[in-house]
Amino acid sequence: MGSTKNNNDKPGWSKLLLLVAFATTFGGAVSTGYCIGVINAPSKLMKIWCNQTLHDNYGSNLSETGLDLLWSSIVSVFLVGGAIGSLGGAGAANKFGRKACYLICGALFSVGAVLFFFCRAANSVEMLLIGRFIVGLASGLVTATLPMYLSEVAPLALRGTLGVFCAVGVTGGVVVGQVCSLADVFGTADLWHYALSAYMGLIIVCYLPSYLFPESPKFLYIVKGNRAAAKRELQRLRGEDAEELIAQELAEMEAEANAKVQTSSFCDVLRDSRLLLPLVIVCCFHGGQQLSGINAIFYYSVSIFEKAGLSTVNAQWANLGAGCLNLAISLLGPWLMAYCNRRTLMMFSCAMCSVFLFTIAFVLYYIDFVSWFAIACICCIMGYIFFYQFGLGPIPYFIGSELFEVAPRSVAMSMGSLASWTCNFIIGISFPSLQNAWGAFVFLPFSITCVLLCLLTKFYLPETRGRDPSEVAPLVSNGFRSKVK
Repeated sequence: MGSTKNNNDKPGWSKLLLLVAFATTFGGAVSTGYCIGVINAPSKLMKIWCNQTLHDNYGSNLSETGLDLLWSSIVSVFLVGGAIGSLGGAGAANKFGRKACYLICGALFSVGAVLFFFCRAANSVEMLLIGRFIVGLASGLVTATLPMYLSEVAPLALRGTLGVFCAVGVTGGVVVGQVCSLADVFGTADLWHYALSAYMGLIIVCYLPSYLFPESPKFLYIVKGNRAAAKRELQRLRGEDAEELIAQELAEMEAEANAKVQTSSFCDVLRDSRLLLPLVIVCCFHGGQQLSGINAIFYYSVSIFEKAGLSTVNAQWANLGAGCLNLAISLLGPWLMAYCNRRTLMMFSCAMCSVFLFTIAFVLYYIDFVSWFAIACICCIMGYIFFYQFGLGPIPYFIGSELFEVAPRSVAMSMGSLASWTCNFIIGISFPSLQNAWGAFVFLPFSITCVLLCLLTKFYLPETRGRDPSEVAPLVSNGFRSKVK
């Protein structure tokens, strides 16, 4: 680990690497977050339009229950698309390449934006539904392949930094989507379709230079066996004068290509006992990130702010403020990943989030009996969001690229992304019902999830910062008998 550090004292931020990092993050990750965040604020206006459109087209009026069911379908079909896109990410990444997957995402996002923009003029609820499904496919593909692509084009010293770009981009996109869907911007009865499709501007700007983007050198070398092309792409990324660094990376790729772990299909990865523990870690981190309650917190925060005495409008602005705090802390992610150990950050983040979630449940239960508990609950929500972005937020996005070597990596990242979208769907469907049944205690399972993730990290996650995956993989190859500390 020490020698690796010495060879990378000055991280290789070449112009091409900067272009790839920021263009793919804004074009892919921010667009994904945007599609998540934009749908909530104009929901009442869109429900009215859906009901009127169905009446005009089919002569039917939906009941309130039927309208709620239709809206749930519009929201959840995005998550279904995300799960399918994640599942297809492994095959697409290995067959077409990492860069090609990014281009496919851009095409899907573009089709979705066109459907969103014209669905109101065409008086078609079906176009809205299909558009949400298509951008869900694109978003699932982004979360499965973008962190992998960025970590594979980065030098070792920058892999954690670039790995967290996707998480920051999704968080930022949610905030941008919330802003664009405000009533003062595009969140009106006449302009909501502009809000849904406004991310197309990002797609155009960020995909224009995509012909300059390199393919992943590791993909070319290890998966495709094209040594010459891999060397050419490395020279473009690192610069012609970085011969020593390029030779070192090529030697690492050669060692990985000759290693025993060359399984790349879903069945092979699932059957390989050496990959069981890292696969469990990746899936638990991704699923646990959703089951830690972040989406439920944002779902519930408006009503908490209202209980604290804010008007509905001010509560919505306060909710936006919570989203901005989430984004602001996430911007520390690249620095934290460069200088802090993954194990320490993840355990600290999980422990603090668990404490704040338990406190939120306690305070909410007695909120009507103690006057200052409303303010205390707001502080706990902000505290939870603050510590969430130290580890729970960013680390699940890229931990698979640090635990797995290139051949099985795409399957692992797809499985993790699938776990994330599936758990997101479960929370979206079940949280309102559980909230009605359990009241304040609905936050206790989230707190327990954080405790379990903390224990999983403590006993089974090896430290990956500054280590090549070929060094890390043997540490977790004995399953739950592995001694990772």
